[in-house]
Amino acid sequence: MTLALLFPGQGSQYIGMGRELAVAEPAATRLLAKADEVLGFPLSSLMAEGPEDVLTATNNAQPAILVHSLAALEVARERIGPVALAAGHSLGEFAAHVAAETMSFEEALLAVRHRGELMHRAGQEKAGTMAAILGLDDSVVEKICQDVDAGVCQIGNLNSKGQVVISGDISGVEEGMELAKEAGAKKVVQLNVSGAFHSTLMEPAASGLRERLEEIDFVDPVFPVVSNVTAELVTTGEVAKDLLVRQLTAPVRWSASISTMLASGVDQFLELGPGRVLKTLNRRNAQGCETMAFGEPDDFAALETLE
Repeated sequence: MTLALLFPGQGSQYIGMGRELAVAEPAATRLLAKADEVLGFPLSSLMAEGPEDVLTATNNAQPAILVHSLAALEVARERIGPVALAAGHSLGEFAAHVAAETMSFEEALLAVRHRGELMHRAGQEKAGTMAAILGLDDSVVEKICQDVDAGVCQIGNLNSKGQVVISGDISGVEEGMELAKEAGAKKVVQLNVSGAFHSTLMEPAASGLRERLEEIDFVDPVFPVVSNVTAELVTTGEVAKDLLVRQLTAPVRWSASISTMLASGVDQFLELGPGRVLKTLNRRNAQGCETMAFGEPDDFAALETLE
């Protein structure tokens, strides 16, 4: 079996995330305590107890998801076989690079906290939104974005066949939603987000993130990480750094990323962290391949199948 690790992105957070794992596993306890120390505030308490509106704020949700994902990795590490590849959905790409040792946990945590602050600020400066379009081909949604003339409307996420997210300013996305309905979309849902992530409206955040990442000494990963931007294998630290910046304004090519992993021989996937979003997407993206998820003690059975 050839195993790949998957790490979720923003939106997967929930109150109580990682709490039981930290109670059951010393490795998780240590990582959460380290996160609190590095950040200088009790992120672990926020993850465990909320309040929800504070946890879901972009600058808190992003480090919380990163920490939970890497705590799950710490617990799983001795229970799984060799890892061939890794990928993370948007924010999750930072966790993938920590797993691949491109950057340290501490460096990634501070960078992700700053990333969340930058993205929140960009959303305040230029109001934006996102919407999920279900049931249309990627090419149809791309044409819809090109036809929008009320404002900015771009592809934000290519998650799976028939599931595309558009991103842009409010007037542009609203027009895109109407055009998608007229084109026969099965469902069109505006997302509860604080900005137009993965669009040109995030350019100020990308500039700030580049400055922060230039302070970090990226090294070559011990196994390749698949980039959201290119859906190709990243094998050097310098390329990883550049793509993590470009990711903020480029579409998340998730379905293509999974296809790259399958073409590389991967036949088992393990999602690490809160939720089951990527496992669910793999029902379409990796049909016939086993995808397990691990984030809490109840999920230990998932690891047993990978041993």
